[in-house]
Amino acid sequence: MTREYLKKAALTPKSDASETHKIVQEILDEIEAGGDAKALEYAAKFDKYEGNVLLTDEEIEAACALVPEKLKADIRFSHDNVRRFAELQKSTVHDVETEISPGFITGQKAIPVDAAGCYVPGGRYSHIASAIMTVTTAKVAGCKHITACSPPRPGVGVAPAIVYAAHICGADQIMAMGGVQGVAAMTFGLFGLPKANLLVGPGNQFVAEAKRILFGRVGIDMIAGPTDSLILADSTADAHIVATDLVSQAEHGYNSPVWLVTDDRTLAEEVMRLVPGLIDDLPEVNRENAAAAWRDYAEVILCANREDMAACSDAYAPEHLTVQAEDLDWWLGQLTCYGSLFLGEETTVSYGDKAAGTNHVLPTSRAASYTGGLSVHKYMKIVTWQRATREGSKPVAEATARIARLEGMEGHARAADVRLAKYFPDETFDLTANG
Repeated sequence: MTREYLKKAALTPKSDASETHKIVQEILDEIEAGGDAKALEYAAKFDKYEGNVLLTDEEIEAACALVPEKLKADIRFSHDNVRRFAELQKSTVHDVETEISPGFITGQKAIPVDAAGCYVPGGRYSHIASAIMTVTTAKVAGCKHITACSPPRPGVGVAPAIVYAAHICGADQIMAMGGVQGVAAMTFGLFGLPKANLLVGPGNQFVAEAKRILFGRVGIDMIAGPTDSLILADSTADAHIVATDLVSQAEHGYNSPVWLVTDDRTLAEEVMRLVPGLIDDLPEVNRENAAAAWRDYAEVILCANREDMAACSDAYAPEHLTVQAEDLDWWLGQLTCYGSLFLGEETTVSYGDKAAGTNHVLPTSRAASYTGGLSVHKYMKIVTWQRATREGSKPVAEATARIARLEGMEGHARAADVRLAKYFPDETFDLTANG
């Protein structure tokens, strides 16, 4: 049976990449040349904020005092979950060594990057959870310096709850600067900050393009597009919950795709009936985003069976993947392409986005086909080392010399030759490429 689209997307999530690139490249070039002053100029233009760029201890304390105690408790709960999950991830990486051959020892070490720059969106929504997700994992990884950067609001500054979250999660500096100028400041080491070795965190298309351009001179978590979510549901699923979950993710933005893949036509039709009413019930900004996303980017796909549903999902490689179907263990074993997986009605993408402990900085635009999301491992360099006795070096030197000569790399071969000559002066070796 061919897959049937009960609803097909009219658009695909993409921006005018060439125009965005041109704008961002110009801003980056000007800030790199002009330093602090040029970054402040762009901050005044785009952020419309002229307060301190780096928050003082007194400003952090004052902002934290504005956060209600109930919200503080929720932030601490989320932080604790994210921290414990990151610690679990870190425990899976070990410094190891092995005697690869007699007298020749090789090993690996996990070394955290020195300086991490964590971008925390604060425009349309105040992404408190992004501060928790990015700063906490950097802290657990062992980064020596963590900068949290978030766009300030005119006359207000960085949202107090973001300040509180970044502070308790371990940020060494909190920077009130948004967009390309904020990314540039962390990368170039402006305002006395150390130059970031790694930039992480979500952002709009300009932030994403800045990270893409800067990648290479600085590490990045990923190049993120609009957030996307897919739900796999069978006849046992609750249509109201499925519809609610789709709408909850569509509110991210006008171009955030949501997809329903099912083998039950009745469920699909009921979900499609329910979604418009759930969207209409949202607050204005959320409603406008969700309505546009559902209208232009959402899809409802009817498959023949669960095997076809799983194959369809893997082809989409969604950022967020929810399964509301029987036999969850089967789905866990079968599915291979997703940023984060939510098994069963009892959990939801919103849990992962805010407080469950798994990270919400995840691959979008089908990038889940080749990478996972942000984790404590992203902040760590897995490096290798080796040492040897002279006797242990002998067979490796012989093989190296011959392989190098076969490749035409005589200099490499001679680096092996001189060791053999020094360590074993009374021996003769056949180090020619052909024998």
